[in-house]
This record gives sequence, structure tokens and C-alpha cells, in this order.
Amino acid sequence: MRQYLLSVYQPDGDPPPPEVLDPIMADLGRLNEEMRAAGVWVFALGLHPASTATVLRDQVMTDGPFAEGKEHLGGFTVINVPDLDAALEWGRRMSAILRPPLAIEVRPAV
Repeated sequence: MRQYLLSVYQPDGDPPPPEVLDPIMADLGRLNEEMRAAGVWVFALGLHPASTATVLRDQVMTDGPFAEGKEHLGGFTVINVPDLDAALEWGRRMSAILRPPLAIEVRPAV
């Protein structure tokens, strides 16, 4: 078994209104429960907006996101699965829930 990071990239800006976001969060909660039942879920974490980040680089500290962009890391889930194919399948399912489908980066952990 190997751990994989499923990173959720979301557009910058305000979150969707509750009537859009609430069903998505409910579906995501069900997917997390499916991952737990399958024994692959390790943990998941949502992040505050990129504007709350503090970046350290070469001894210089700046407020705000690391790079200018239209997307930012909004959260992630760590799973423990046999191989990349299994990790990609969970990532596909997560992307389909996050409407409109958001980018999910699937990366093996060291």
C-alpha cells in the first residue's frame, strides 16, 4: 500500500452560495465515508483562502498566495491504496463531485 495526496485546486474568489456549496459538501462527505469504509482514507483537510497565506522565500516574508494565479490549493485528502490506478479512480470520483469539475492533482507521497 502507498499513500497518495489528492489535492483540490479551486478558482480564486468567493465560494459558491450555500444552495450550490451545501450539496457538494454533502456529496464529498459521502465520498469520504466510502473511502473510510474501503479502508483507504487517511485524512482530509480544507484550507482557508489563499489570501490568508504567508510565504517564506529566501528569508523574505510576504503575505498572500505564493504565485499569481486563477486557482489555489483549497484542500486535500490523503489516501492509502495499492497503486496509482486506484488513487486515480478516487481522484476521478472526487473531481466529479466538485462541480463544476475541479482539478484534482494525484501525487504519491514519499
